[in-house]
Amino acid sequence: MTNKHSHHHCDGHGHDHSHNHSHAPKNFNLAFAVGITLNAGFVAVEVVYGLLSNSLALLADAGHNLSDVFSLLLSWGASVLVRKLPTQRHTYGLRRTSVLVALINALILLVAVGAIAWEAVLRFEHPQPVASNTVMMVASIGILINGFTAWLFMSGKEKDVNIRGAYLHMVADAVISLGVVVAAIAMHFTDWLWLDPAMSLAIAIVIGVSTWSLLRESINLVLDAVPSGIQLVKVEAYLASLPGIKAVHDLHIWAMSTTETALTVHLVKPDAVIDDALLVQINNELRERFEIQHTTVQFELGDTSYPCKQAPVEAV
Repeated sequence: MTNKHSHHHCDGHGHDHSHNHSHAPKNFNLAFAVGITLNAGFVAVEVVYGLLSNSLALLADAGHNLSDVFSLLLSWGASVLVRKLPTQRHTYGLRRTSVLVALINALILLVAVGAIAWEAVLRFEHPQPVASNTVMMVASIGILINGFTAWLFMSGKEKDVNIRGAYLHMVADAVISLGVVVAAIAMHFTDWLWLDPAMSLAIAIVIGVSTWSLLRESINLVLDAVPSGIQLVKVEAYLASLPGIKAVHDLHIWAMSTTETALTVHLVKPDAVIDDALLVQINNELRERFEIQHTTVQFELGDTSYPCKQAPVEAV
């Protein structure tokens, strides 16, 4: 018996991946534009009134909102680049730009968190009076702006991870602005100057926690880890249960972008039949069950005279 290997991409592979993904739809371009404009304007307002009122909490929130503007710009750019068609140089297109943007956003936020925390510690040592009424007014505007921006992304948060991230980020910012208002009200009635740096430190902690999760996930994506929400063991069990399949090896699952997952696998099929119907079934079921959109399957006869070098578990 000769050993035959057949590399086969599932039905509709090339065209399907350029038209039917859940990347940010074009109608979210307006949401990005409006969100960026509103947040950029609000950053300017916070900086001016933060300096006039001597509020570190407002300046800290302005720094965070500025990072939001950059994040929205980067996310918007990535949502455009992931739609670029493959070229001879970039055979997968530019889908990985969304992963790169996630990592950059996480690093920017970490720097911002460090600066906010450091300034808060210094302010604890030398507390200064704050114009609490001004702080309440400006932070209240922030609640409205961030809440409205979150609403712009609400309709797409269930269909696109990037849109969901933008939505959750804006919701978190609205909550942080609410915290600034609460601190300002408390200082108005108590004159406890330490509440301003305390709220700044709380903001830093909130941002730090969310940033750590983003950093960890983006690093995993960069390192081609199995995306969260997909269990490799279950995917392998599904493939092994397919009719005519005697063994599964060299299974790899990784993120092509923050919204698209790819899979390659070797399936031992002793009957030597390249089954197009089975390939279509694999493609459809991997998409429906595990949200894996880009599938490449290699069939093998399993001839022990010509063992596959990728069959051992330790082989890559």
